[in-house]
Amino acid sequence: MFQPPALLPLTGLFFLFSSMFTSGSSVPFPVSCVTRGADLTQDVMVVLCPPDCPQWRLSVFGTGVYATVSSVCGAAVHRGLVGSSGGPVRVQKLQGRHNYLSSYAHGIHSQALSHWTSSFSLSKPVNVPQELTGDTSTTPLPAAAQATKKPLKKPSVKKALAGGNKDCQMDIAMVIDSSNNIGRRRFNLQKNFVAKLAAMLRVGPTGPHVGLIQSSDSPRTEFLLTNYTQPKELLFAIKELGYMGGDTNTGKAIMHTAEHFFSQENGARRGHPRVMMVLIDGWPSDDLEQAAMLARESGINVFLVSVAKPAPEELGMVRDKDFTKKAVCKDNGFFSYSIPSWFSTTKHVRPLTQRLCSLDGLLCSKTCYNSVNIGFLIDGSSSVGDGNFRLVLDFLAGIARSFDISDVGARIGAVQFTYDQRLEFGLADHPNKEDAISALRRISYMSGGTSTGSAISYTAQNLFRRTGPGRNFLIVVTDGQSYDDVRDPALAAQKQGITIFSVGVAWAPLDDLRAMSSEPKDSHTFFTREFTGLGEFIPALVRGICRDFTERN
Repeated sequence: MFQPPALLPLTGLFFLFSSMFTSGSSVPFPVSCVTRGADLTQDVMVVLCPPDCPQWRLSVFGTGVYATVSSVCGAAVHRGLVGSSGGPVRVQKLQGRHNYLSSYAHGIHSQALSHWTSSFSLSKPVNVPQELTGDTSTTPLPAAAQATKKPLKKPSVKKALAGGNKDCQMDIAMVIDSSNNIGRRRFNLQKNFVAKLAAMLRVGPTGPHVGLIQSSDSPRTEFLLTNYTQPKELLFAIKELGYMGGDTNTGKAIMHTAEHFFSQENGARRGHPRVMMVLIDGWPSDDLEQAAMLARESGINVFLVSVAKPAPEELGMVRDKDFTKKAVCKDNGFFSYSIPSWFSTTKHVRPLTQRLCSLDGLLCSKTCYNSVNIGFLIDGSSSVGDGNFRLVLDFLAGIARSFDISDVGARIGAVQFTYDQRLEFGLADHPNKEDAISALRRISYMSGGTSTGSAISYTAQNLFRRTGPGRNFLIVVTDGQSYDDVRDPALAAQKQGITIFSVGVAWAPLDDLRAMSSEPKDSHTFFTREFTGLGEFIPALVRGICRDFTERN
């Protein structure tokens, strides 16, 4: 467990000036290399980092947003706002949060932290005397240009509801373009557009949650879904995003987001639709197809918003001219959105927001992983033996672990059979994965004869009696010859809308297994000589269930 360092003594200079300093001052306040965010006395301060801070003294926790236990100057180096020569940086204190991310940047390796009571973010200060800045290459604007330069308008958050927009309870990942293709100027226009979208969405604890990933050579998660659940904090975080440059590896960013971003550990809410909005300037540098396929199979609704499409003379540089069709959740026009220029995005904020919040249009929310009912029909006959019976339960637990089991997601139930049948637990008895797998492992071995046909009929009537067609799957595991007919009960169950996979071990006859299996027989029938070989079937069975679910829905 992380133990924060003891409070470091501050210099007398800090105490001398702390009472004099106000947040509106343009004079940077001197701090030491080890001054932490928690040591600062104001919510907004401009501090002056000294030169040549030794990296071993710069403890930093987080990425973009830092826990206040972090060294302010260490975080400023990590963020790329100051270098070895030190310089001024603006510090904004924020609320505490969960999941501070670890990353390596500018010679500083920041650490992960599961939770801290307060945070801070950093930005370049404005109106700082030129001689105090660490960047000597900056050329000040001519006086005329400074006079005519208008400040950026802040997106309005007046309409934000206290608890968020309850009609848009989505988990939304915004993947923005930070490549060389977009450039710094259009990157800032993109940030302004994203901020307007975020304001229109109206985030909140009971409304949409928004996280953000930057796409470049390698993707970078800037903040997670639970980091900012208040509109003002979210808009400030968007404003503070730094430009990365590099290639437009949008496929890599989609893959990263699909694999890591929507886990419950990272703040994704169970049962809430998952949306990924991908902004791209021009065209991607890499392939999108495999990443988009993973996103669809994971129940993520991918929207692709393309801005400034390639000109006719640029089309020869585009690797895949159909990249939009391959990237989106479904190629029906709803998930692709085109904006001609970054200079005309304002009028597109409302219609795009309406699409992101359209529950009926989110066709990829329901997948095999979160929508199927799986019944396990387990042979408890004497020939199995208690040790092998435990191996069967391990095998079935491995299958169950692959699915998103919840009261609004996938569900599992189990029946054990010999000559008799016993309903071990129903589909609605254990509404979360941990409880369901625990109940599966607690099943006690019955021992007895083998009547598989009667067991199939019993399961169809008692386990699947109140479920809809197209999403019901039965996995039968047996090690021997059935004493009764299996063909007719299996056909009756299949007519009821139950897809059957048969798994045979040891002396189970292949004819019985194929008679029970759904069509095509070869892809629904499995056999192994040893109980220890059952685990090898887990990936193929999970793929088979997902294949059948997709075809039937």
